[in-house]
Amino acid sequence: MNISIRRIQAIFMKDYKEFSRNYAVSFVVLIPIFLAIVYGKSGSNSIQTYFLPINMTFSMVTAYIQACLIAEEKERNTLRSLMMSPASITDILLGKSVLVFVITAVLLAVSMFLVGYTPENIPVLVMGLVVSTVFYIAMGIICGLFTKSVMEASLAILPVMIIFSFAPLAIVLGETHIVYKIVQWLPGSQLILLAEEINKQASTMSLLTPIAVMSIWSVVAILISVVLFKKRTKDE
Repeated sequence: MNISIRRIQAIFMKDYKEFSRNYAVSFVVLIPIFLAIVYGKSGSNSIQTYFLPINMTFSMVTAYIQACLIAEEKERNTLRSLMMSPASITDILLGKSVLVFVITAVLLAVSMFLVGYTPENIPVLVMGLVVSTVFYIAMGIICGLFTKSVMEASLAILPVMIIFSFAPLAIVLGETHIVYKIVQWLPGSQLILLAEEINKQASTMSLLTPIAVMSIWSVVAILISVVLFKKRTKDE
């Protein structure tokens, strides 16, 4: 697998310029910050409160912006041209993901600071956040490939937001509730469970289980995005 840093950087700079010019898309980065300020001033110190703006960042920023970047390429009929360039699929997907990854990392750090969340085991939590970021980037790529314009991408991301950002709130229902038994395996729920285990100073195995589940979600999403990317570029 050949990776060209120069090509990745070129794609990154192209996306950065397009992102900075599209105020409608770039405006969404302010929403998680606003939510973090509101929840930070609410005085609540529960894990669910801390992670609501974090999970919202993943769906409203990570997946949304990634979907829009892909959809914009399709809208301008430049996706296949990009595919036909010397850049490999890895170069293209990495290049179009770096910007979103950096934006997500900054927003997560700011959101955690604003809500006043300081985890006991920062390295483990960072590992979980990185795996989650990769998953939502892949989901954004999938949504972008299924749409033909930025407007369609904005609508396609709604199911991701509802399922992966709001569904984890159902874990407060308790382990005996049927809804809990379903949503507990979602990556957003696993991230919250990871944070709870960190607070309990649980064993290493208890910490690795949520990360392993999130990693499986991420690998599956990446594989689907790569297969779909190859198919979509050939079909155009």
